[in-house]
Amino acid sequence: MRLDKYLAETAQCTRSEAKTLLQKGKVTVNGTLCKKGDTQLRETDVVAVEGRPLAYQKFVYIMLNKPEGVVSASIDKRDTTVVDLLGDAYPRRELFPAGRLDKTSTGFVLLTDDGGFAHDILAPKRHVSKTYTVTLDTPLTAEMKAGFAAGVTLADGTALSPAEVEAMTPDGLTVRVLLKQGVYHQIKRMFGVYGAGVNALHRDAIGGLALDAALAPGQWRELSDAEVAEITG
Repeated sequence: MRLDKYLAETAQCTRSEAKTLLQKGKVTVNGTLCKKGDTQLRETDVVAVEGRPLAYQKFVYIMLNKPEGVVSASIDKRDTTVVDLLGDAYPRRELFPAGRLDKTSTGFVLLTDDGGFAHDILAPKRHVSKTYTVTLDTPLTAEMKAGFAAGVTLADGTALSPAEVEAMTPDGLTVRVLLKQGVYHQIKRMFGVYGAGVNALHRDAIGGLALDAALAPGQWRELSDAEVAEITG
């Protein structure tokens, strides 16, 4: 990779800003001053800006706690998106949400620029689970539990894969749902088959990785390599 491109991606700056850093003598390669942006780097080369080594990341993976009212999209002309919540933190990255949450829903959204990884966790054959806390307007019944376990058939005839649902409160109004597929408005439509409405929906986990309890609505952080691996199990 060219040095100027490497700088733009790792220092999160524009090519012109990278050129300025080079011209001002602020960049070293393996401890030696370098001002040529077209210098070709090897994997073992160590690049530093003002003495601070840079670490190249091919892709980034971000856990975000989505607030209500924010849409799961990269760009939207009317509403704030999950990518908007990152501000200017990743100006050189084309980030997108790997999977969606409804505008009114909250919780764990994974943002990345790794299209292959996003495809893998969303592909039906991978069966990466997603866990939700759901507030209902009518108590969970034995019929609902049995229906979820067998695989709900939606009103339009769509047959869904088996899912898990269990009560979290004595009144049966707050439940935990575990899905291994993703269909538009799936949870709301599943409960709708039994005449139950969803008042609130919060995604708690993707695969084996739970939403960080320290993240307030709207907050986010990067995932470690180990955490990324937990998603796919």
